[in-house]
Amino acid sequence: MSEAAEKLKFRIGGMDCAACVTKIENAVSRLPGVGEVGVSLPNGTMTVTRSGEVARGAIERQVKALGYQIAPAKPAFTGSAAPMVEDHSHPGHGHGHDHAGHDHAGHDHADNDHSGHGEIIDGPWWTTRKALLTFISAGALLAAYIAGQLFPQIGHWAFFVAMAVGLIPVARRAVVAGMTGTPFSIETLMTIAAVGAVFIGATEEAATVVLLFLVGELLEGVAAGRARASIRGLADLVPKLALVERDGGTTEVPAAQLAVGTIILVRPGDRIAADGVIIDGSSAINEAPVTGESVPRTKGTGDEVFAGTINTDAVLRVRVTAAAADNTIARVVRLVEEAQESKAPTERFIDKFSKYYTPAVLVVGALVAILPPLLAGQPWDEWIYKGLAILLIGCPCALVISTPAAIAAGISAGARRGLLLKGGAVLEQLRKIDTVALDKTGTLTEGKPQVTDIVGIGRLEAQVLSLAAALESGSSHPLAVAVLARAQSDKAFVPPAADAKAVPGKGVTGKVGGEALFLASPRAAEEQVPFDAALRERIGALNDAGKTVSVLLVGTEVAGLLAIRDEPRADAADGLRRLQSEGVTTVMLTGDNERTAKAIGAALGIEVRAGLLPEDKQRLVRELQQQGRVVAKVGDGINDAPALAAADIGIAMGGGTDVALETADAAILHGRVADIANMIGLSKATMGNIAQNITVALGLKAVFLVTTIIGVTGLWPAILADTGATVLVTLNAMRLLGWRAK
Repeated sequence: MSEAAEKLKFRIGGMDCAACVTKIENAVSRLPGVGEVGVSLPNGTMTVTRSGEVARGAIERQVKALGYQIAPAKPAFTGSAAPMVEDHSHPGHGHGHDHAGHDHAGHDHADNDHSGHGEIIDGPWWTTRKALLTFISAGALLAAYIAGQLFPQIGHWAFFVAMAVGLIPVARRAVVAGMTGTPFSIETLMTIAAVGAVFIGATEEAATVVLLFLVGELLEGVAAGRARASIRGLADLVPKLALVERDGGTTEVPAAQLAVGTIILVRPGDRIAADGVIIDGSSAINEAPVTGESVPRTKGTGDEVFAGTINTDAVLRVRVTAAAADNTIARVVRLVEEAQESKAPTERFIDKFSKYYTPAVLVVGALVAILPPLLAGQPWDEWIYKGLAILLIGCPCALVISTPAAIAAGISAGARRGLLLKGGAVLEQLRKIDTVALDKTGTLTEGKPQVTDIVGIGRLEAQVLSLAAALESGSSHPLAVAVLARAQSDKAFVPPAADAKAVPGKGVTGKVGGEALFLASPRAAEEQVPFDAALRERIGALNDAGKTVSVLLVGTEVAGLLAIRDEPRADAADGLRRLQSEGVTTVMLTGDNERTAKAIGAALGIEVRAGLLPEDKQRLVRELQQQGRVVAKVGDGINDAPALAAADIGIAMGGGTDVALETADAAILHGRVADIANMIGLSKATMGNIAQNITVALGLKAVFLVTTIIGVTGLWPAILADTGATVLVTLNAMRLLGWRAK
């Protein structure tokens, strides 16, 4: 059986808290032929791994019986967001069929569109099934109140009917959950409390409590929907259509169908439809939607552009370098979805705790209801009422949702600002980092050599640059690229060169205007023309600054020097200072030579370890860990992969290589050193939010537990303690979506 056929992916509608995840996972995992089941609340998805043949429609029926909606997932990324799932059929019944015509055991849902199996809508929250049930229950309660005022003798029965309208669907879900492996659910506690209230004559309160419970569930669903919308919003950044150059003109085609190598035209004001390279034109690109960078960056021929970014100034021709399923936005969405499916240690602890917590609440409620009347002769009705209230106070929803809601919001907030975190465990661990080891090339530096100094000797600097550029025209060597880039930025005239050719290990020769030129290393140049002491001293000073020097000879005379160095990123020094101000130790680990590395290190104020092989970097990371340090390793290349894997947290910088991105636990999309500190700051903000949520969840329960036992509060304040706390912690977690980096 192929790997693709072993996994089924579905979209689930109607989930609003972590307890929903537990119920669905328990129910589906009990089906014959089902191996592993993974449900993601933030993504609204379920992945089922088969261990054998699964009966047709069995998964769908099991999920619908619990009161949720289900439909096969669409392909992972098609250039548009996957819609929410909403099914208005009665739980447990299909829309006229039960999928019997489709063998779910024999194919992968992700490859087929079965949207007819359930109603897929993106409508407002008030059109959902939970909203409709809440409105009907509210109407029934209002009608019961009016009937009780007009006909007091039927008031009790009117409220009983109003309660039944909302409670029957809840009780049905409780029974199904109990039969499928989740006996101690919120629905179970709710049902026991409401039915018990009827038996002691508190029918009006029972009906009110049921309505408040439904309102709380509805509000939880709205808050959870906001979190999912933040991820769908990422996918929506990519335009649906693109202008493709074809047969001398342009044709509008779906962006999802763009193939690698296609030439697209991007007009001013348009969003770029695919990752690509500019082949013609220059314009300021607003990358804020993808990287969070507020200032547009000017890009021209040869520069990379991302899908979803905005062209602001001029028409660009762009060659597509990644298909829709592999562009920057798609990769971000995929990484975020995968990250939100993994649980942080705190979340796993809370899940485990809640399994024992809910049965304990039932025991405590029973003891409160029974012991005072039995042992102290207290009134049965009064203490049964208090016991029922304790069941409602003890509902674990607020506690269980406190961590995953904050983790999901934190991961989403980071992704919107170019900080990708592969899971809650990574987000939680980042706040403990006390040492950051950074690669040099492409991490602390731009990774692109630049001409930093031009020295004219008997000639103008502009002439030296023009002659050097003439020799390097057509070469793809990194030093040649640096010279040509400087000539282009300085708008230097580049004359044609004749007989230009490379001299292996020495430089390049050629003729310009009849003069013989040689652009060479200092050693190769001095073999032909003796240097005086002043020239040697000048070259030595440039070398000491970590710069590579080329000497331009015209005939038998030295005409000038060009110094080239891979310069530090513009924010590198500030980013390192921010880390150090937070008490984080920094160290550069590089394979570059010691002189160059120390020159860069001195400029940035960072300790340097140079001349390292990949295994040396890994060994040094392990040595730091043995000293009790919590180490983050930051790098962008294949040579960084071993150290990235060894570190407590591996962070891939910038575009990076695929190996670095796969090995790393996190990634910084736009290559700012300051974002390392921002990532740690996001971790601290998220864990602080979780602490607030747990305090609110447990604090409210403690207060209402005391007030209920002493007789100050009753059933309906008790349910408010749970649903109110759940809504509060969810909304508090959603504040993280507005997190801003410093």
